[in-house]
Amino acid sequence: MALIIVLSVFNGFDNLVVSLFSSFNATVQITPKHGKTFNINNFPIEKIKRIPGVLHFAEVIEAEALMKYKDNQSIVTIKGVSEGYDRMTGLDTMMAEGSFSLQDGDKDFTILGYGVAATLGINLRDYLNPVSVFIPRRDASFAGGFEQAFNSEIIFPSGVFQVQYEYDVKYAFLPLRFARKLTGYETERTSVEVALSKTADLQTIQKLIEDAAGNEFVVKNRFQQQEILYQIMISEKRYIFMILTLILIIATFNVIGTLSMLILDKKSDIAVLRSMGADHRLIQKIFLVEGTLISLIGAISGLIAGAIICWLQIRFGFVRLGAENSSFVVSAYPVLMKAADFFTVFFTVMVIGLLAAVYPVYNIRRIDTAMTRNE
Repeated sequence: MALIIVLSVFNGFDNLVVSLFSSFNATVQITPKHGKTFNINNFPIEKIKRIPGVLHFAEVIEAEALMKYKDNQSIVTIKGVSEGYDRMTGLDTMMAEGSFSLQDGDKDFTILGYGVAATLGINLRDYLNPVSVFIPRRDASFAGGFEQAFNSEIIFPSGVFQVQYEYDVKYAFLPLRFARKLTGYETERTSVEVALSKTADLQTIQKLIEDAAGNEFVVKNRFQQQEILYQIMISEKRYIFMILTLILIIATFNVIGTLSMLILDKKSDIAVLRSMGADHRLIQKIFLVEGTLISLIGAISGLIAGAIICWLQIRFGFVRLGAENSSFVVSAYPVLMKAADFFTVFFTVMVIGLLAAVYPVYNIRRIDTAMTRNE
């Protein structure tokens, strides 16, 4: 029961994290293997767009910048994206305030991470004070003063997104045309992002994109973009399973003790069976079956109890993460039950249970031998 509950909670957190990063990261990201930028005119855009399963395509300019609003300022990573970027990810569903609107005609807007907006003290209804964005020029020289060393533009915020702390305190989204003007990039891009259809085979299409892009580019899927995080989550779940299995092994000493006491208690019955012609193998088989039944009943009962508790948590959310008005993305512990976990736990419990039953059953031969001598 404990194994099912813990593994299901880990699955819930894994699913939550994946959904949050899926709202931010594109399905496939293409970056230059060497250097920071590449020339978009030399990039096989049309070839990649013609790959079956590719739905949307976005050009990206990413750079470090200084944002200033009134007397507050913050170092951020600006991400200039081409039109239709809202169809690339689910970021428009993660808006904490305002709307996902980057441009309206000739007007440009920015969307800030929740942490960036808090640092700057942004008021979306303030139409008198825009956000100033500063980026060092490529030929920057501080000898001529601050204005000569930085490109600067002003822009109004249209919304605030909240995905995950790491992103919320770092990113600000801008229209690609605004980022081009600010950075001075004309044909340079820092990356290209691709969205695939839900039914697309990710590995197959990623390989096709790699072939189309060539050796000068690195193609990463959503999991590879957050490789360290996903490895940590998988490792945590694996180690928790090992720890709980160790506890389960210790708990199976109860089975050993129960069977040992049962064998001692049934000395007279064993003698009766021996007098009726039962051999050692049959007697051992009887107690081995009983030990197996103990493990089987315990395993099934635990799986059912664990499933019921998980269902209640999913349905009612009894165990909460924090206060009612907390800033967590979810208010209660997320739970996701997987059939593979049930099979793994059942197999683990049965193997440990069988091994625990073998030891006392093997000792029946000693008891039987002692009884035979007494006779």
